[in-house]
Amino acid sequence: MTSATRIGILGGTFDPVHVGHIDTALAGLRALALDYVLFLPSGTPPHRTVQPSASRFHRFALAALAVTGVSGLMVSDLEIGATGPCYTFDTLVRLHGTGLAAAQIFFITGADAFAEIETWSRYPQVLEMANFVVVSRPGYKVSALPARLPAQAARMYDLSTTVDAESTLVNQPAGVRIALVDAPTRDVSSTEIRRRLESGLSIADLVPAAVDTYIQQHGLYSRHATNARFGRSLA
Repeated sequence: MTSATRIGILGGTFDPVHVGHIDTALAGLRALALDYVLFLPSGTPPHRTVQPSASRFHRFALAALAVTGVSGLMVSDLEIGATGPCYTFDTLVRLHGTGLAAAQIFFITGADAFAEIETWSRYPQVLEMANFVVVSRPGYKVSALPARLPAQAARMYDLSTTVDAESTLVNQPAGVRIALVDAPTRDVSSTEIRRRLESGLSIADLVPAAVDTYIQQHGLYSRHATNARFGRSLA
């Protein structure tokens, strides 16, 4: 890995991974001309009162299947074995431990999640650890973020309007890198997928085909699996 390597990171619970995640990763990959984007399934997500429905190992397998054959997308097990909550700051510390500098890391997130950045662990220090690439999501436009987060507005660069935005972005000092990417991403959520599966409905258009097959083969997220997980009888 050279100092010129530019790596995108898409972290998440991926419970399960879906086409919206793929759209977001590809939007960041293309907008910033990244070498590749790593999907990082979290072991223990910090902001969920109820832990993921599928085990960390199933969620890693689903993410690996989702990126197979998609140029520029890969999966990493960096977070799978981590004990305790997987906060973004700690993830970035681990990435620095692999030899990556802040300038090489492009942490990709949806506009809906980034709108809550002030509630993230170790804010605002977390913004010093990497570039942040914020991609629009249905109902959440990146153009609204400067007004929503005035304290960070000076760090934001709208790649759809800034001349030579990529060069401007990567040449800023650490902590002055928030790229706003306005790109179409499909309107789908893991919550809705789980609800559909619990109801016995198809998810064929919401996840990659290999992910759908794996879920069906392992009986993930079905009503039986949900009840069994919480110790409830189906009778």
